[in-house]
Amino acid sequence: MDIGSQLLQAGNLMLTGMVGVFVFLSILIFAMRLLANFAAQFKEVEPSATRAKATKTISSQGVPQAHIAAISAAVATYRKNN
Repeated sequence: MDIGSQLLQAGNLMLTGMVGVFVFLSILIFAMRLLANFAAQFKEVEPSATRAKATKTISSQGVPQAHIAAISAAVATYRKNN
């Protein structure tokens, strides 16, 4: 087999592989969009008042201010030394 025929065979193999990957990814994108549209039909709408209450509850039980100050000081020291 000469080099020309080997290059032609390699090109055909590369092209076949690229087309195969492109087709697979196109089908995957189409399936994901279809699934997202299907799942959107069953999505429950949550009132914004419930979200606000949940956020307040989480923030009141959050990290103490002393911890936040210590972490901020450590990060500032690290950035200053590097």
